[in-house]
Amino acid sequence: MNEINTALVPNDLFDKMKGWSQSYGFQQIGVSDIDLQNAEKSLADWVQAGFHGVMDYMVRHGDKRTRPEELVPGTIRVITVRMDYWPDIAEEPWSVLEDDQKGFISRYALGRDYHKLMRKRLLKLSKRIQQEVGEMGFRVFCDSAPVMEKALAEKSGLGWLGKHSNILNREHGSYFFLGEIYTDLPLPLTNPTSEHCGSCTSCIDICPTQAIVAPYHVDARRCISYLTIELRDAIPVEFRSMMGNRIYGCDDCQLVCPWNKFAQATVESDYLPRHGLDSPQLVDLFSWTEQEFLTRLEGSPIRRIGYECWLRNIAVALGNARTTPEVKSALINRLDNCSELVREHIQWALEQH
Repeated sequence: MNEINTALVPNDLFDKMKGWSQSYGFQQIGVSDIDLQNAEKSLADWVQAGFHGVMDYMVRHGDKRTRPEELVPGTIRVITVRMDYWPDIAEEPWSVLEDDQKGFISRYALGRDYHKLMRKRLLKLSKRIQQEVGEMGFRVFCDSAPVMEKALAEKSGLGWLGKHSNILNREHGSYFFLGEIYTDLPLPLTNPTSEHCGSCTSCIDICPTQAIVAPYHVDARRCISYLTIELRDAIPVEFRSMMGNRIYGCDDCQLVCPWNKFAQATVESDYLPRHGLDSPQLVDLFSWTEQEFLTRLEGSPIRRIGYECWLRNIAVALGNARTTPEVKSALINRLDNCSELVREHIQWALEQH
């Protein structure tokens, strides 16, 4: 890489950027270079092992994911940010997981979709920097393009990669969203932090489907988040009983992580629970019509899986619930009013009762 003249940037610019980022709701900011050779090899090995499953988008864009300058020509730096999302007022997660009549939804998805909020704030931050330095090239991202978010966050010092493959921070745990600004501004780099997982294997030990096949290596095909969110076909039978009442995502590896005792509650009202999704009754959710699904989950990240997969996931959870007249009735009543995919999962669920 050619030497970059960071002297072109005012000495106090990064200090100002920290202040601006905080005013826009970000808890931390960093700056990374664009050398992702190590991450590129790790990604290639992960894909080669087939761990990406049906997530073809992980390989669809060639080298653009690991070479920022190919995605956005002129990029020499990546500004990284993180925003806490932990909804402190939500029902205690373990109490929901232990009640098989309720459905568990990953805590990040209880409120509004984070993508739009994060991108709007990143755009504001970018324009504020531009006001200070003059013309600069930039493009903002939040889980919205082929970007190695975790690798960039790690390089810029937002945290380290935990054994569950999430980014961990000593003061904030892992309950935060990541965002990036690709730019041609020659900013000074921020330093990576050291790793602090030590000999702990809590996340590996607790995974319901043993998806963390080795430290830092997750086989997505076994992961409940993948099965309930990414997969559009039938959920493999061997994983259904392991899913319990998890109907959208899975937080077990984060809930058990010792570092999350330092997690900070979100200050964003958009991330707080809506429609009782922090502790919903499975039978109630299963009775929703498609229009109710679309209306109640408007603006929610859950909506992207679609009504069919929503019913599919709940049918599995009802199959794992203890037998009650209400559970059996809910399953039977839905049999003649669903797709073939959902019907197969309902039939499986009824067989469990």
